[in-house]
Amino acid sequence: MSRNVGIVIVSHSRKVAEGAADMVRQMVGDSVPLAFAGGNPDGGIGTDVGAIMAAIEAAWSEQGVAVLVDLGGAETNSEMAIEMMPEERRDRIAICNAPIVEGAVMAAAEASGGSDLAHVKATAEELMAP
Repeated sequence: MSRNVGIVIVSHSRKVAEGAADMVRQMVGDSVPLAFAGGNPDGGIGTDVGAIMAAIEAAWSEQGVAVLVDLGGAETNSEMAIEMMPEERRDRIAICNAPIVEGAVMAAAEASGGSDLAHVKATAEELMAP
């Protein structure tokens, strides 16, 4: 079990989610639990609550998980996935209001240094500051 916050990338496109995760892995290494969910169950554009839940589980850390999403539907389905997680985990999962690629890289870099979930989320969200 990692001591670092996990990162989950959720995109309507499997290729976008996978590519963003690959970029994070290449830039940050293996010190951060990382997973992605992209596309609908048929392989098309969309998101899937079950796949998001599986990604959260795959990236789970007792320190929590930061979730980065690309569009509104991904955020809505991520919120539903969080609500379906065990109650004791829900408050350790945060959706970041940040660009999916840059935010994931920044969040993972912050997490790799041992920062807590609040700092990981804040670092990703700095990219959206005016």
